[in-house]
Amino acid sequence: MKDASSVMSAKAENPPASLPVDKKWSYTIAAAGFALLTVASAKVAIPLPGTPIPATLQTLPVLLAGLVLGARFGALSQAAYLGLGLAGLPVFALPGAGPGYLFGPTGGYLIGFLGASYLVGTIAPPARGASFLRRLLAVVAGIAIIHAAGVLWLGFLFPSPGDAWRAGSLPFLGFDLAKGVLACALAGASSRVARMDSWTSRFSV
Repeated sequence: MKDASSVMSAKAENPPASLPVDKKWSYTIAAAGFALLTVASAKVAIPLPGTPIPATLQTLPVLLAGLVLGARFGALSQAAYLGLGLAGLPVFALPGAGPGYLFGPTGGYLIGFLGASYLVGTIAPPARGASFLRRLLAVVAGIAIIHAAGVLWLGFLFPSPGDAWRAGSLPFLGFDLAKGVLACALAGASSRVARMDSWTSRFSV
């Protein structure tokens, strides 16, 4: 007969496929919060010479959503963000909204946000208590997805793939990697706080 510690260990290593209803509501609300964070970060837009793409803080909440919420709810947060913009709300970095916005220079990055959040949450799922190195690998993969999607779309707007890469990836790569490292640190801190809350709740009356 298995003792209690072995049963708890098995549960930690093999989390349930579906969340309880209260957890789903919590994660859904958190996903909405990350969507709003992405809106706010889009408004910190700095025009750069030689490219139609502004520098923003959007990569940070996109990556952090995957690290904190996991693949499904991380992607849900970015789907909600896109939904707001496609519905006509001014949530994007450049002026404009609605479905036609996706045909502009930043359309590829917006689609990349969905894939990046999902991939980050898949590589470093929060339920597994991922290490900093694993989270770092996840955010690098997420950044690669965002840049690849953005540059591929810009390839239709620029004369050559090299021009698209120089305008759509090179100016932002170092900044995005720095935001990725910050996302890893914030996700680690969030994980430690969650574990502490779980531990202390056992002793509360």
